[in-house]
Amino acid sequence: QVPLVESGGGLVRAGGSLKLSCAASGRTFSSQAMGWFRQAPGKEREFVAGINYRGGSTSYADSVKGRFTISRDNAKNTVYLQMNSLKPEDTAVYFCAAAHSYYARPYEYDYWGQGTQVTVSS
Repeated sequence: QVPLVESGGGLVRAGGSLKLSCAASGRTFSSQAMGWFRQAPGKEREFVAGINYRGGSTSYADSVKGRFTISRDNAKNTVYLQMNSLKPEDTAVYFCAAAHSYYARPYEYDYWGQGTQVTVSS
């Protein structure tokens, strides 16, 4: 139940790229599926991407498939979200999330970071 700390958000022009990082501590990270979610003002939280505990299996929302890549480095207790070809519709607060399982569906994540703002301008 250690904190998840996101970083890497900011302002970017449409078509640009950002890479988000989520750092955790402790002995259980390598046994947990990890994910990224986002929430725009007035909208519900949306699943973006997930990755299993070893990093060999990933899943993506249709809206980001082909543009975003989730990865992890268990030696560093860190999960990443590489975001390419960003669109204004990607503007949101992005949250890192952890599940208490090796694999997880979007509703199975139950521990959250504080969020990092991503703003994409036209």
